[in-house]
Amino acid sequence: MNNFDGSDVNVFRIIIPVNNIEQATVFYSDVFESSGERVSEGRHYFNLGTLIIAIYDPIADGDSVERKWVLHKNHYVYFSAESLENVHEKLLKSICRHVDQKINTMPWGERLFYAIDPFGNPICFVDETTVFTGNSH
Repeated sequence: MNNFDGSDVNVFRIIIPVNNIEQATVFYSDVFESSGERVSEGRHYFNLGTLIIAIYDPIADGDSVERKWVLHKNHYVYFSAESLENVHEKLLKSICRHVDQKINTMPWGERLFYAIDPFGNPICFVDETTVFTGNSH
């Protein structure tokens, strides 16, 4: 019997569903300070290190919105940021549905703030120097 410990599995892409690919491209290009790459009519990819953030508009891509996973929007995506204050200021001035008014420090040491992007997706930005992965600092 093979013991599977997950060490040979890596996350390489996260899909963020949106309802307006053009508006989402402008929003996330500004947030990530990158133009990214349009890969289809309804998909735009941003390479963030070893991870691709894919914004996905199913209607623009010619897909049905009947799939339940497209409509399920309660999973936060966490981004680390070199300059958390700059990202926070940028999002406070953006068209986000919600942005925490201040940066908070969590009991486990992360400095962060939460937001809801213009498309209803919960996102979080963490100071890269305080990222906690569950291991000792």
